Amino acid sequence: MSSKPEVTPTGGAPRLRRALSLWDLVLYGIVLIQPTAPMPVFGVVYQEARGHAVTTILIGMVAMLFTAISYGRMARAYPSAGSAFTYVGRELHPSLGYLTGWSMAADYMLNPLICVIWSAKAAGNIVPEVPYALWAVFFALLFTGLNLRAIRATARTNEFLAAGMGVVIMLFLISAVRYVVHLGTLDAGFFIRPFYDPRTFSAKAVWTGTSIAVLTYIGFDGISTLSEEVHNPRRNILWATVLVCLITGILASIEVYAAQLVWPFGKPFPDVDTAYVHVAGQAGGVILFHLVNMTLLVATIGSGSGAQLAAARLLYGMGRDNAIPKSFFGAIEPKRNIPRNNVLLLGGLALAGAFVITYQFGAEMLNFGAFIAFMGVNAAAFVRYYLRAEKKSWINALPPVFGFLICFYIWTSLRTPAKVAGGIWVAAGLIYGYWKTHGFQKELVRFEMPPE
Repeated sequence: MSSKPEVTPTGGAPRLRRALSLWDLVLYGIVLIQPTAPMPVFGVVYQEARGHAVTTILIGMVAMLFTAISYGRMARAYPSAGSAFTYVGRELHPSLGYLTGWSMAADYMLNPLICVIWSAKAAGNIVPEVPYALWAVFFALLFTGLNLRAIRATARTNEFLAAGMGVVIMLFLISAVRYVVHLGTLDAGFFIRPFYDPRTFSAKAVWTGTSIAVLTYIGFDGISTLSEEVHNPRRNILWATVLVCLITGILASIEVYAAQLVWPFGKPFPDVDTAYVHVAGQAGGVILFHLVNMTLLVATIGSGSGAQLAAARLLYGMGRDNAIPKSFFGAIEPKRNIPRNNVLLLGGLALAGAFVITYQFGAEMLNFGAFIAFMGVNAAAFVRYYLRAEKKSWINALPPVFGFLICFYIWTSLRTPAKVAGGIWVAAGLIYGYWKTHGFQKELVRFEMPPE
């Protein structure tokens, strides 16, 4: 175990308020990831994996569970709002923590941005008379307004969003069952092919599909950014992180399995990007087609507002630890106990970015920062719970090792433009750090731990 002292700040400055339960965290994580998470990527994964989309979802669940365990265990050691930034910085080296936080900042800031883009376009499909620009302004203001309220109000919003999405998913599953039943007598192979079809199976294709399907789970790490606002963080962060990954994986597998039964491999989609909506139309007609389309819009609203919430807490943790200007990013608004400056900044960036970058490029850049953080947390967990442990145990070593290796594989599979843009962002962070410390001659980061 690490013997590093934990620093607790003194003084009467406003702090984040502990108001969340384990159930609040699980709901927040589910809404942040989206109960409908596999639906937007279904068509692409289905094609790449040659009809084995459900298999890729299950493989992705195992992979992310390893990383979720590392996140949960590190949250036990460091119950701080900084998340991976704090874990890597305190366990490995402050400079590595700074670079992890800098990479995560791009990930977290891009998530609400791409949600604004997708929401604006989806809403335009419903009300085409309203131009994209107005929808972009509307959703950027909506996400920001939701996060300017107290944390308990945000938790209540999550409950309504999760319930609404759950109802629509149930309607789709019922329609899918009715559709399959009316197909007539089917052999056992029909129900097994979504997992394994000997006619089309290719290990390489399945792994390629898995590298995309893992996007289903992106966002679970946002739970750890609320460590300072949850009761008993050393227990609840670990349980919530693992439970959210497990629940997401099971639910996603059911959704994808049902879709594969309705739409057998080989039949082309009218549009790959919105393939799941067309599957819904096949199973339940025009009404279900539009209902699922609307549900995906609602899910994106929940994900966008949740991502902005997590990003604001990440920037707060970095600001409080002096990695970025503390007077702005580390400030807490005393009335609602929220990092208001960060929420407003992120809203402005999301609005501006909606007119500058595309959804696809934003999503690829998001993955660049996300997997740097995942690798960093797995490395920190390996060092703390295996290398520095008094008693070595393979149980403590295997999850972070497997998690790191899988994340590294996915990260190296990113397209070149995303790697170049991500490299530029990391280089900018190094330049800022060099300037801030006068050539790295001064302290780069001062990690502070909140009272429990």
